[in-house]
Amino acid sequence: MVVDILRLFGVLCIAFVVGKLVSKIKLPAILGWLLTGIAFGPYLAQVITFEITDAVWYKIFVKVFECFAGVMIGREIIFKKIAKSGKQIIGITAIQALGTFAFVSLAFAITFLIAKIPVYLAFVFGGIALATAPAPALSIVNEYRTNGPVTKTLIPLAAIDDVIGVIVFITTISVIGAVKGGQSTSVLLTIGTIVFPFVIGVAFGVAVGFILRKIKNAVGCLAVFLAGLLCCVATGIVIDYFVFHAFSLNYLLIGMAYASAVANLIDEQKLEDMMKKYAPVLNISLVIVIVNLGLPLDYRLIAGAGIFTVIYIVSRAIGKIGFSFIGGKITKAEPAVTKWLGFTLLPHSGVSLVFTGIAVNTFMTIDQSLATIISGTIVAAAIINEIIAVILAKVAFKKAGELDAPKNSTDIAEN
Repeated sequence: MVVDILRLFGVLCIAFVVGKLVSKIKLPAILGWLLTGIAFGPYLAQVITFEITDAVWYKIFVKVFECFAGVMIGREIIFKKIAKSGKQIIGITAIQALGTFAFVSLAFAITFLIAKIPVYLAFVFGGIALATAPAPALSIVNEYRTNGPVTKTLIPLAAIDDVIGVIVFITTISVIGAVKGGQSTSVLLTIGTIVFPFVIGVAFGVAVGFILRKIKNAVGCLAVFLAGLLCCVATGIVIDYFVFHAFSLNYLLIGMAYASAVANLIDEQKLEDMMKKYAPVLNISLVIVIVNLGLPLDYRLIAGAGIFTVIYIVSRAIGKIGFSFIGGKITKAEPAVTKWLGFTLLPHSGVSLVFTGIAVNTFMTIDQSLATIISGTIVAAAIINEIIAVILAKVAFKKAGELDAPKNSTDIAEN
């Protein structure tokens, strides 16, 4: 185990250096972190093996930093500031998520009719496609200090989008599993995966928020804040172990809910001072989360990517960009949001791979050939899409005029 930990530490150090080198050529550092994960993962250099990524200590390690990364979302969700645009954000999120689900499902339904593949498989691809992985886009927000309408819409949208994604996908796969005789997912457990992260985060966040009101020292505030985060993770792990018997909770959402509760209970100056101290922790967390996203991606599948992969990438991009535009128009969002928000929603490898694993397990008891189609298509798409999506996200922020923009008082200081 000591050797495995040293391997992981070495890879993370390399990822940090590669990220710096990539940023020198005007590309997001996240691209370097992602490629490092792929290069040193189980499918290439094998420095980080499946034995390591399957180990309980590794999974707990990643969950801790996923929770820490979620703070970046939560610290921006201050209710008095987003009250005016809350309905607009929910409207855009619902339209782009459900619109993407419908469009991708339709594209694959037509394709599968022609290829004489069961059409119900199309809805699985639609369910996988609608989710967005917030970490890649948020790492760009952190790296380039973006600020403006697109950034302010993206941050809370990322949380709501995750919830809608889980509901639609789990409902879809449960119905197919029940009708076709595969594994179905309990409705109560599905609700639990959504509710528990918020309950855990808010409960500890409220408690810590009241404690922080009495602490004046920024270092002391940070210590209490971090202790609360670790309590959140520990509680999540206990629930995962005894209720779900697997790592099913979204720890990014736990961190988000926790940070949001704290941010709404303490004054802005105290929050700003604490977040400045927290900045190094956030930066490390983002590197770890993104490297972890790259580890399970099999680079060899790029060469074997076929028409299904192309259809998936293109239809999902059209869905996200097109329905974000429509949602922006309907809700009368600012022009920059309407035009560029969809491009920041294209990354989704982490979420897509989780959904893919669930879908493959379900279809192994229905039709193994369909399970192979799902895994081959999505994993290949995840690699290609993630590289393209990260670059497009940066371009979108630039076109929206939000790169290196002045930050408000609650934002984390420059890296």
